[in-house]
Amino acid sequence: MDTGARESGAVRDVVGVRAPVAHGGVPLLRPATPGDIEVIAELRATVMRADLERLGRYDEHRVRQRLRDSFSTRHTSIIMTDGELAGCVTVRPSEGRQWLEHFYLAPHQQGRGLGSAVLRAVLERTDAQGMTVALNVLRGSAARRLYARHGFVLESQDAIDVFMVRPPGTRADAHA
Repeated sequence: MDTGARESGAVRDVVGVRAPVAHGGVPLLRPATPGDIEVIAELRATVMRADLERLGRYDEHRVRQRLRDSFSTRHTSIIMTDGELAGCVTVRPSEGRQWLEHFYLAPHQQGRGLGSAVLRAVLERTDAQGMTVALNVLRGSAARRLYARHGFVLESQDAIDVFMVRPPGTRADAHA
């Protein structure tokens, strides 16, 4: 690990994202490997269960299979804190945008600033590339507030999903 980066409050991952300190822990983004897929599929099922059940859409098999079907080691980073897997984030180019997908944090890691730290690091990189970032979030999900604080705005929605977009250089809310 780059001790200079640690001293400055950040660690550089292999693809150049700088992840700032989140409440005393330094989140490290490492490239995903094929061996991560089942752990991330389980994390997805855990994190999304309440929202999917609320929407009448939870299916024990499908929630995991959708991750398996779209998992990309090329575009996914694993979020590590204190040597343990804390979550993941995928940033995939498509349709002239970067799509933020599969952004999951373990429940015990939520609400501590880690999601904001990782999201800031991702958005710094996409801003430097001059890229718009798009995502979708389930209707009623608390994650929508996180994205709004970081400059994402409503693009469209349907009965299940809310599609949000953030042009490059959009200022985050003062509360972010």
